[in-house]
Amino acid sequence: MKKRVVHYINNFFAGVGGEDMAHIPPEKREGVVGPGMALQPALGDEAEIVSTLVCGDNYMGEKTDEALDQLIAWIKEEKPDLVIAGPAFNAGRYGYACGSLVKKVQEELGIPAFTAMYDENPGVDTFRKDAYILKVADSAAGMRSAIPLMAKFAKKILNGEEILGPDEEGYFERGIRVNYFHEKRGSERAVEMLLQVMAGKDPVTEYPLPKIDRVDPVPPVKDMAHTKVALVTSGGIVPTDNPDHIESSSASKYGVYSIEGMEQMSKDLFTSIHGGYDRQYVLENPNLVVPLDAMRELEKEGVIGELADYYIATTGTGTSTDNAKRFGEDFVNKLKEDSVGAVILTST
Repeated sequence: MKKRVVHYINNFFAGVGGEDMAHIPPEKREGVVGPGMALQPALGDEAEIVSTLVCGDNYMGEKTDEALDQLIAWIKEEKPDLVIAGPAFNAGRYGYACGSLVKKVQEELGIPAFTAMYDENPGVDTFRKDAYILKVADSAAGMRSAIPLMAKFAKKILNGEEILGPDEEGYFERGIRVNYFHEKRGSERAVEMLLQVMAGKDPVTEYPLPKIDRVDPVPPVKDMAHTKVALVTSGGIVPTDNPDHIESSSASKYGVYSIEGMEQMSKDLFTSIHGGYDRQYVLENPNLVVPLDAMRELEKEGVIGELADYYIATTGTGTSTDNAKRFGEDFVNKLKEDSVGAVILTST
């Protein structure tokens, strides 16, 4: 009897438009759709993709609980032996959706589930400890190599085979330590590694340390009364039409918006598209995240020299550190050109 598999993909891979259709709610389709058309033959006669679940990335980011509840209900009805999500490649919102689903499937239904992403996808850092995430390329151009990897891993799970370490299976490390007996003592292995380093080689460590980007703090501002200040936020406050189409989570862009001549952030002109917090109060008063009203008071009182006539915004939730770093390196040039001497960075 064939094992039952449920496959999850986003609206793009389901052929339901691009960014303009990222708002679509969950839907269930019988059989294979999109990447499933390649995944099914790779699974062979051992398993059958009985249904494909689809959801827009924006919908999942903005209404995560609602979307997951519906998807979980459909999965429960199908009674699958395995759930596969993606591959998401380097699509941040898609990675967030895939990670959210496989985590919930395992926690609530106890059904094995996994996904696949590129190493810079923010979904990797968010969900790597919760589920298996296979390593794939950064774009759909890598689909041809991703499908065999996913099918092979799926077969091992379905057949109840032992899942080996990340290097052997091709998934991201999950922070799980396994005790085993090595043929050499730790001291001997350490000396061997030291000798390799001294010989100019690059030995593979048994315990890789995380890479932390350290930023040295700048000296404090000496004279705020004569300093131009700018507002920057990761709280997702944008003009109501979101002209730059900044994502509600896993942002890939930022925006620069005028506040010239404004005394406060009006709810008629600005809104929050952030998908990671309860926005009900901010929708009524955007100044809670971008404190324009308070800054105007400080400007009038002479506490600060002046306020820049624009603010810079993005969404912080799920956004990769690489993207965040890129944003900062990009817009800092504008701040320097405009003689900004201090920045107030607000979050949520």
